[in-house]
Amino acid sequence: MSKSLRGRLLAAIFSVGAAGAIAAPAAAETLADAIAMAYESNPTLQAQRATQRALDETYVQARSGWRPTLSLTGSANYSETRTPRMALMVDTNGDGVPDTQRPGTTTFSESNSAAAGLSFSQPIWTGGRVASAVSAVQSDILAGRENLRRIESQVIGQVVQAYADVRRDQEALRIRQENVSVLQRQLEESDARFEVGEITRTDVAQSQARLAAAQSQLQVAEAQLGNSRSNYAAAVGRNPGTLEPEPSLAFLLPPTVDEAFTVAESYNPQLRAQQFAEQASRARVAGARAERMPTVSVNSGLTFGGPAEPFDRDLYSREFTARATVTVPLFNGGLTTSRIRQSIERNNADRINIETQRRTVLQQVTQSWNQLIAARANIGSTAEQVRAARIAAEGTRQEQQVGLRTTLDVLNAEQELRNAELSQVSARRDEYVAAASVLSAMGRLEARNLIPTEPQYDAKANYRKLRITWGWVPWEEPISIIDRTVAVPPIPQPKDKPVEAPIPPGLQPPPVQDAAPPPR
Repeated sequence: MSKSLRGRLLAAIFSVGAAGAIAAPAAAETLADAIAMAYESNPTLQAQRATQRALDETYVQARSGWRPTLSLTGSANYSETRTPRMALMVDTNGDGVPDTQRPGTTTFSESNSAAAGLSFSQPIWTGGRVASAVSAVQSDILAGRENLRRIESQVIGQVVQAYADVRRDQEALRIRQENVSVLQRQLEESDARFEVGEITRTDVAQSQARLAAAQSQLQVAEAQLGNSRSNYAAAVGRNPGTLEPEPSLAFLLPPTVDEAFTVAESYNPQLRAQQFAEQASRARVAGARAERMPTVSVNSGLTFGGPAEPFDRDLYSREFTARATVTVPLFNGGLTTSRIRQSIERNNADRINIETQRRTVLQQVTQSWNQLIAARANIGSTAEQVRAARIAAEGTRQEQQVGLRTTLDVLNAEQELRNAELSQVSARRDEYVAAASVLSAMGRLEARNLIPTEPQYDAKANYRKLRITWGWVPWEEPISIIDRTVAVPPIPQPKDKPVEAPIPPGLQPPPVQDAAPPPR
């Protein structure tokens, strides 16, 4: 972990007094700013983009089966032979005894040679093997793009949740601080009234106990806010400062759950990725069956050879060969048939998993939608609860002044008010996170919908660059057409799916509420 990142994360642990001085920037930060920052620098998203670019390279690798291969080889050889004198004794009469002695010492001979060759090979027809492999990797690339959409949605969802959590916990901390201040004044008032004999020591002890509990809850709120800030820093890449209220997501939400189901079945990235995976395995079934088909290729070679020392061009020979090769598989012990059955069953599993994924997506939409409806209802209930608790607390305080209420009644009323305010803050956070969850399940929680004015990453740009790159030859296209057209059975073509058009206007700052009129 770098020192700069460690410093950012450690800055999330802060005290109440130093919170504003350490982390708050000069300008307020919006949710759109946080999403844009994460979209540009989040390491999880960056890694998935690199993974997708690596997957794009499999397209070039698959098409190389239609391209020629050219190789150059060179060799040099030196040999030395030494024969000892005793090996030169010859048995001329066959009695097993060497009878002719060849005087002399060990004989010595040496030779050297060099050769260079150039070989060329060009597939003409692969029986559909390469065509099926290309179709399979194209479907894999389409599935990878959907996985990139899924990761993008997850990262944005984490940013939305972290943003809402920080705002909730900042508000909760404010409520806890206000509660401590109110209870501190209540204790001072109780001490004063005890001095003049209006209340007993029990009333003072009750105020002290409530104040101590409030101070403990304040520490817990500070710790919770520190945790939420660290989650924000991990998702966005910087600490939160002054966060603006969350903008509305209503422009992306459908009016009914049925429409949410329809959109999710068409655009959910997990479901679409599984559909593309089924396309890829179907193409691999055709590839396994193509192993039964013959292949046709042309090959040529040019070789030069002669002595390496002394070098003399006139002593070198040249050989040129050219041939067309047809290879027909006849029998391999049932290996091809077994691979075909295996590919078919894998395709069956992928096709079944489409339905499994569809049910999972519908379940996600249902659960998120129910959470959204419950949170919206809870917002209305907690708002009424806060209104009533505030009236009750004020009334109890006034009634205590005339002796109709005890100190404990006042403390209880204050506690109910704070609990109602905390419930209202949590309900607002839950409603916003639930709305983001619905959009994620539908496939709409994307940067192009939320921050359309920011530069968008194009997952297809790298793939388009690889269409004609190093290694491409002009005759590759007709060979690919022959390989795909003449294949038996036909090679399935990958089918891309339409993408939902961006939905304007993107995240907009919440409207500025008019100031309340002064009291008369």
